[in-house]
Amino acid sequence: MINLLMIISVVWVLSEIILSGVKRAKDSQNIYDKSSLKILWITITLSITAGIILRNTRFVISYHNYNLIYYSGIFFICCGLIIRWIAILKLKKSFTVNVSVSGGQETIQSGIYKYIRHPSYSGSLVSFLGLGVVFNNWLTLFVIFIPISGAFLYRIHVEEKALITALGKQYTDYMKRTWRLIPKVY
Repeated sequence: MINLLMIISVVWVLSEIILSGVKRAKDSQNIYDKSSLKILWITITLSITAGIILRNTRFVISYHNYNLIYYSGIFFICCGLIIRWIAILKLKKSFTVNVSVSGGQETIQSGIYKYIRHPSYSGSLVSFLGLGVVFNNWLTLFVIFIPISGAFLYRIHVEEKALITALGKQYTDYMKRTWRLIPKVY
């Protein structure tokens, strides 16, 4: 079972490292990141490290259903990665790992973006929720999911300000028709 988590984790981390190298906005683009990418990476690193350290504490979710819990977590990780990659592929050249807006950029409003404004973040959060579940420990689940969610919420705030500044009414109208992360919830 650990091998499956290890394989998925390696694919997940490598895909994010490659994405970070390939899809970074150039200095010539309008970059509005406000250190949100750095904050996100630091929070993710510290939260996962703390989660791994705390996973064997006594806050275990359930010993009887360990396999069900483990595979549910793996399922969430995989679903989150799929959602994230669907969102990234839909944006094509408009996607960057640092918050930026390129000249002539328009608001994508089809596919998954018809319902939510930040599906790649939704996908990431589903994956981190799954990682917390895999460890079968309430404390680990909270230590991983809560701080990372906070870092993503900060990033969303930064990104939405940048998009409003760059795209104006086009983006504010889009905001009125869509949800941030979860359709019909938030």
